[in-house]
Amino acid sequence: MTLPPDTLKRSFPPVVDERTRALLLGSLPGAQSLARGQYYAHPRNQFWRLIGAVIETDLVFLSYEARLETLLAARVGLWDVVASARRQGSLDAAIRDHSANALPDLVAALPALRAIGFNGGISARLGLPMLEESGLALLPLPSSSPTYTLSFERKLEAWMALRTYLD
Repeated sequence: MTLPPDTLKRSFPPVVDERTRALLLGSLPGAQSLARGQYYAHPRNQFWRLIGAVIETDLVFLSYEARLETLLAARVGLWDVVASARRQGSLDAAIRDHSANALPDLVAALPALRAIGFNGGISARLGLPMLEESGLALLPLPSSSPTYTLSFERKLEAWMALRTYLD
């Protein structure tokens, strides 16, 4: 399913439970993710490899449902900073007319939460100001997007900081 460029695009519901210790926030799902109804569905996006290495579980070959179950069991949650926006294509730089998700409300409802990781620059730029008074560790992370050309190893080095908050 291809959406017209001027269609309002919406984020997915959060994937969290009462055990969530680390919440990973993207910006807004890209075109392939929206078409499939799955977080990080683009095959070249490195998200599942990165977070899999952090939790020491290969997530790449699992079904989407099993990936989400595995993340929750590892005390990792997912959501997006942007609730809705207009965007042509999948680049974060093309996000226009955005509205934010209710991040402070979600954070307040997660009793075990210790850290929030921002997957990429736009996620951090929009999300950090909303959560700076949360008292949680706020971790801007290199984007898992294939358009962010930092090597996988360098990205992983930064992402491994999440492990501290999961133990």
